[in-house]
Amino acid sequence: MSRIGNRILAIPAGVEITIAADNTVTVKGPKGTLTKKFADVIKISQEEGNLTTVRANEVKHTKQLHGTTNSLLQGMLTGVSEGFKKELSIIGVGYKAAINGSVINLSLGFSHPVNYEIPEGITVEAPKPTELIITGIDKQLVGEVAANIRAYRKPEPYKGKGVRYKDEHIIRKEGKAAGK
Repeated sequence: MSRIGNRILAIPAGVEITIAADNTVTVKGPKGTLTKKFADVIKISQEEGNLTTVRANEVKHTKQLHGTTNSLLQGMLTGVSEGFKKELSIIGVGYKAAINGSVINLSLGFSHPVNYEIPEGITVEAPKPTELIITGIDKQLVGEVAANIRAYRKPEPYKGKGVRYKDEHIIRKEGKAAGK
């Protein structure tokens, strides 16, 4: 029994939902519009300001899709009404980021600067050279951009240098001097 799939999703004020015959859902809100096609075995219905998902049968794959569909719909509703945000911290001597138009220039201790092209639908701000704030309406895309930037220089366990999420805690190692 899928508890997440059985959730009844409340539609926020100012959000319009269109469900097409081929199970394509379009969610339009104050921040933008998101469209996604879902599997036919999950029936999506809208009534009285609520959104529900019902599965067609009890096959394992259908049960898995039930919870996933409900979670994706919740993410779409939150995205077009509030949006999503990820914050990154850049830690290390000389490590910094600068935004030039739709490109982020990262200095991460390599012999060359790293340039990352910002995808459409994502906004990146740099309030300080060592901080990045990534915002957008698509939860998956915001997380992917943050993960791609972090992947250039992950935080290392000895000094903690690298790109990390704002709330991430790095478990530090002592190093070889501790063994003496």
